[in-house]
Amino acid sequence: MIKLLDTLHIEFDANAAISIVQITDTHLGAEPNTPLVGMDTEDSLGAVLDLVRRRSANLDLLLATGDLSDSGALDAYFRLRTYTRDLCEHQFWLLGNHDHAETLRKSAEDNVNLLRNDIRIGSWQILMLNSQIPGEVGGRLGPRQQAILEQGLEHAAEAGLHTLVCLHHQPQPVGSAWIDAQAVRDADEMFETVARFKGVKGVLWGHVHQEVDYVCDGVRMLATPSTCIQFAKHSDDFKIDDVPPGYRALRLLPSGEIETVVHRVTDRQFHVDLDSSGYL
Repeated sequence: MIKLLDTLHIEFDANAAISIVQITDTHLGAEPNTPLVGMDTEDSLGAVLDLVRRRSANLDLLLATGDLSDSGALDAYFRLRTYTRDLCEHQFWLLGNHDHAETLRKSAEDNVNLLRNDIRIGSWQILMLNSQIPGEVGGRLGPRQQAILEQGLEHAAEAGLHTLVCLHHQPQPVGSAWIDAQAVRDADEMFETVARFKGVKGVLWGHVHQEVDYVCDGVRMLATPSTCIQFAKHSDDFKIDDVPPGYRALRLLPSGEIETVVHRVTDRQFHVDLDSSGYL
């Protein structure tokens, strides 16, 4: 069997809960304070990270699930690393459709752990899957990522670990026609694999710029607001919402349960162009 897993073992008490923060869709520009649909994404990220510091201290892991840079700019990745450095030691990133794989890898040359695809901590495994199709907006796992998923779940089953699967694009529709056209194309194959392994407890993603939380076949399905602009729910066409940016906090319990809540920045106003018809 070809080894596909890039595994990191983090020493941790198997009987303790794991504290995680997910940030997603930061869309940092090539230059600081570049606006996206009228919102300064640097400013909004700073406000979200300040909220993390107030509400979710003593983190074990930080997950950043794609569209970290709006145009794949190297300096945007370096700035993100600077902004999050004090939050926790263990941080892991995923590619989104706006990211540039080679540039992101270059930004992580001095910290290869950022791009690990298999994290083992306590009684849990976290699998980081790449759903990016280079040059396209929509998502797909493809044979290699599907094999990483299967191999990872086999190893987790042997080790008796619960698994949280993370990716950028939504693997199931969220009820907005325009963005559901960008969902993971081969998600059916992904869920066929997941169904064979009872250790999968959650699937976590970004891309949709909104909160999603439901259970499907015993698996917790979770999407998280962007740290900048938000998309209106249940919209056939692109539409911006006026709800504030935020992040998701999770506690992975030794029992396999997931406790989670979304926190939003509610103590200040953000400018956004609610009439925008989209962005590339």
